[in-house]
Amino acid sequence: MLQGSFWSKVGVSSEHDPLKKMGWHVKNKAPARSTTILIVILFFGVYMYSNYCIDSNLLSRSTPAPVNNQIVQDQKTFKRIEIPLNCSAGKLTRTCPTNYPENVGEFASTTECPNYFRWIHEDLLPWKNTGITLDMVERAKRTANFRLTILDGKAYMEMYKKSFHSRDMNTIWGILQLLRRYPGKLPDLDLMFDCLDWPAIKSSDYQGPNATSPPPLFCYSGNAETLDIVFPDWSFWGWPEINIKPWNILSKEIQEGNRNTKWIDRDKYAYWKGNPSVAPNRREFIKCNVSAKNDWNARLYAQDWRSETRKGYQNSNLATQCTHRYKIYIEGQAWSVSEKYILACDSPTLLIKPIYYDFFTRGLVPMQHYWPIKANDSCRSIKFAVDWGNDHIEKVQAIGRAASNLMHEGVKMDNVYDYMFHLLNEYAKLLRYKPTIPSKAVNICTETLACQADGTAERFMMESMVKSPGDSGPCSLPPPFDPPDLQDLLRKNDDSINEVEMLEGKFWENQPK
Repeated sequence: MLQGSFWSKVGVSSEHDPLKKMGWHVKNKAPARSTTILIVILFFGVYMYSNYCIDSNLLSRSTPAPVNNQIVQDQKTFKRIEIPLNCSAGKLTRTCPTNYPENVGEFASTTECPNYFRWIHEDLLPWKNTGITLDMVERAKRTANFRLTILDGKAYMEMYKKSFHSRDMNTIWGILQLLRRYPGKLPDLDLMFDCLDWPAIKSSDYQGPNATSPPPLFCYSGNAETLDIVFPDWSFWGWPEINIKPWNILSKEIQEGNRNTKWIDRDKYAYWKGNPSVAPNRREFIKCNVSAKNDWNARLYAQDWRSETRKGYQNSNLATQCTHRYKIYIEGQAWSVSEKYILACDSPTLLIKPIYYDFFTRGLVPMQHYWPIKANDSCRSIKFAVDWGNDHIEKVQAIGRAASNLMHEGVKMDNVYDYMFHLLNEYAKLLRYKPTIPSKAVNICTETLACQADGTAERFMMESMVKSPGDSGPCSLPPPFDPPDLQDLLRKNDDSINEVEMLEGKFWENQPK
């Protein structure tokens, strides 16, 4: 049984302790004498090996050593510095190391951020003139799962309520890895985070002459009627409960799957696999499946996660699901994490008109990154898209490649971390108060999560852990949209969708009645 977890310090009872729910446990017994002897032998072996490496010039002497807890680096002689995982107390680790690097010098940006980074400015626009006060932040507590405060490069968290699965844990883990990637670079900040699929801050509640300023709330998605600040979702660092690997690993496996099954050799249909019972739109959509009466060119499969768990996830490997020429994306209760895996497949995505967006999907361009599908007539829309695509192979292949390239390059983990960095940095500039550590918050770091982990959660943390500070600065944040440019962008997207719908309408008009 898990006892003394640091989550209990933030008000989470033992039966709701997220570590316990994920199968993590802490061994409270003192180490046996044999274990102590083994540890001594291991440390002695490491010491002897290190000396051998130094004598053999296998360990670079040019790697700067910490001085006053600050690492000074010259770009010309830079050697990657490893940040160790310090689990000296094993599963009992409750404190953060005191020797984390606080600064790794100044490195200039070497690349331009992808264009979707411009939406950072749009998400923060509601507070451009007023700034963000302590009262505004505290009003966001109503739906928040946790509060995160960063002071002097250290993270503090106050838990309000447990999220579904490990969403909160993985989101926090991702932010802790950002601090390891850019130590000492994030300014002091204070924020509230909501881990639900859907946004919570309705813009209509903050309109009119007597309206108050909206509370800034971080979330995974937004829509045209909300003001939530959109942040990368937890699954970029893995989803242990359903065995979805961290994006840095899964992205490579999907690319390998793309190479193994060439597009032209894939099944000539549109593929979807998911849970059809989570929302009315999916229950209607599943009717597009092939039947004795109709073939809408769709091959749809219901995902039973309970059954998959019992079978060891043998039929849910996302890296092996790029076997059809077309993939379908449909929202569930709101936005779905499945979107990035579908877009990454090299197969053109048939995207059923969405209501929600996440941090990168506002950068998708219809007929460049996806084929738009009507939400209110999806069966016929899918059939037309597949028939047209199979008659225009080069054009639809280009759509699939563009989306796949966006996911594997434009949304690679380097850019995910840089998006987080710029969003938090720009957010911190708006604060009109000096953040302080909340009275019920605890200091958290990579060690306080990873050292207590077991099983799949531990493996995903090790696979996604940032082991060294970045050897260059974040990409350069592009400027905000000019209002006319933004309107022009949205108009062009609408025109592309309307053009497809007109083409589809003519197709069905010419079909036999």
